[in-house]
Amino acid sequence: MSALKKNNKLLPVGIFTLAYLIISALFSLQSANWEFAYYIAVVIILMAAVIAVHLHVNLSQGVLWALSIWGLLHMMGGLMPIPEGLPFNGDKAVFYSLWIIPDYLKYDHLIHAYGFGTATWVCWEALRRTLKITKPSGGVLVAIVLIGLGLGAVNEIVEFIAVLLIPNTNVGGYINTGWDLISNSVGCIVAAALIKYRS
Repeated sequence: MSALKKNNKLLPVGIFTLAYLIISALFSLQSANWEFAYYIAVVIILMAAVIAVHLHVNLSQGVLWALSIWGLLHMMGGLMPIPEGLPFNGDKAVFYSLWIIPDYLKYDHLIHAYGFGTATWVCWEALRRTLKITKPSGGVLVAIVLIGLGLGAVNEIVEFIAVLLIPNTNVGGYINTGWDLISNSVGCIVAAALIKYRS
């Protein structure tokens, strides 16, 4: 595929992503939410990485939109207040603290599963096009799950740096990290199962 076609595929997703990042940045600065100002900077770096991967392997339109929606859900999670009366965990009444099933399932868990499931799918598309694979073998499926889990671990390092640098974050403690990793695992495994089913 030509560079022009790749750019045409990227353009609407890029405009949408930049639009919500600008709005999120303004909201973060207005509310002095330095944790999410930091995350916005991280997302911009990740955008550059995704563009580089896309230009090399030509990611599908669906995956590009899935990544952008992940970023949007992440911004909403940390910046958007939840409606009054809904159950939440911790001190900050934002969507990341929202209990969907009280004491069992949080918005945070769903976004981790969705996000790292999407990251696993990106890994599959990159491997498939680089190695000219038509159908995923068991070994390839295990590999993309492990890569997805590795990316999830990098995310936890990013959150740990936020805790070290910024006071009063909404990251949570060791239990939260454990549930994040479990949620990532569910997302990666579901993505691999869907890839196998679709092939």
